[in-house]
Amino acid sequence: MGRFKGNDQLLFWSFMLILLVVLPTLVTAECTCDKEDEDHDRVKAMRYKIIALISILIASAIGLCIPLLGKVIPALSPEKDIFFMIKAFAAGVILATAFIHVLPDAFENLTSPCLKEHPWGDFPFTGFVAMCTAMGTLMVDTYATAYFQEHQSKEIQNESGDVEQERGHMHLHTHATHGHSHGSVQYDDHSSQSLRHQVISQVLELGIIVHSIIIGVSLGASESPNTIRPLVAALTFHQFFEGMGLGSCISQANFKRIYVITMGIFFALTTPMGIAIGINITSVYDENSPTALIVEGVFNAASAGILIYMALVDLLAADFLNQRMQQSGRLRLGANVSLLLGAGLMSLIAKWA
Repeated sequence: MGRFKGNDQLLFWSFMLILLVVLPTLVTAECTCDKEDEDHDRVKAMRYKIIALISILIASAIGLCIPLLGKVIPALSPEKDIFFMIKAFAAGVILATAFIHVLPDAFENLTSPCLKEHPWGDFPFTGFVAMCTAMGTLMVDTYATAYFQEHQSKEIQNESGDVEQERGHMHLHTHATHGHSHGSVQYDDHSSQSLRHQVISQVLELGIIVHSIIIGVSLGASESPNTIRPLVAALTFHQFFEGMGLGSCISQANFKRIYVITMGIFFALTTPMGIAIGINITSVYDENSPTALIVEGVFNAASAGILIYMALVDLLAADFLNQRMQQSGRLRLGANVSLLLGAGLMSLIAKWA
C-alpha cells in the first residue's frame, strides 16, 4: 500500500513541478499588441513585489494551518460544528474565486482585441474550456476514487486471508474471523472516506496552483506601482482564504505528516515563486501578446472549471447534504451564513484585484 501510494504521489508532484516550469515559459512572447500606458517605476515596483512575496507566503501558510490545528485545538477538529462552518466559509471563498476572479480574467484574455478575430471571435472558448475541465474533473474524481477503493479492498481481503491462516484452533478461528470481519467493514468505510478526501484535496490544490502561478507571474512582471499596490493586500487575503479551504480538505484526508507538509509548502510557495519568475522575465514578458493571452486565458478557464466543480460538488454538496447538518437547524444556519460571508468577502476583494 505504501509503495502504491508513493508512486501515485510521485506522479502527482512531478506533474506539479512540470507545471511550475513550463507555464511561465509559455507566457513569454514578443510584443505584438500595444501596451496600455502605465506609470512605470521599477525601483518602487520592486519594493512592492518583495512586500507581496513575503506577505502572501506568510498568509498562505497561516490560512492553510488553521484547519490543520484540530489535533492541537479540539474545537477545530472535523467532528466539531465550527469545522463545518470554516469549511463552508472556505468553500464560498473558492466559489467566488472561480466566478468573480478567475473566470472573468479568462474571458478578458480570450476576447482581447489583441487576438485574431478567427477563430477566437467565432466561438466562446472560455466557457467551453471551463465546461470541459469541470466534466474532466468529475471523471478524474470518479475514476481515481474507484481505483483507490478497489485497490484498498483487495489489500483488506489479503490481510483478512493472512489473519485467517494464522488462526490455530477451528473454534477460535471461526470466532476470531467473525469479529475481524466487522472490524474490516468499519476500517473499509473509514479508509474509503480518507481516500475520497485525498483525491479531493489533490485535485483542489491543482486548480488553485494553476491560477496562483498566473497571478504571481503577472504581478512579478508588472513595473507599475499603481497596479501592484492594491494587489498586495488583495492577494494576501485571497491566498489566506484559499489556504483555509485547502487546509480543511487536507485535514480530513489523513495524509502522512510528510505529505501534509509537502502539500503545504507547494501551496504556500506557488504564488511567491510565480512572482519571482515574473521578476526574472520582466524584459521578455508582455501580457498583451497573443501567446500570453491565449495561455493565460486557457489556464484560467481550466482552473475556474476545476474550482467551480470542487466547491459545489466536493465541498458544499457533500457537507450541506450531510445527515448531521440536515438534523441540526443551528448548524445549517451557521454554515449558510459562513458560506455567504466567505463568498461575499472574496467578491469584495475583486474591487482591488
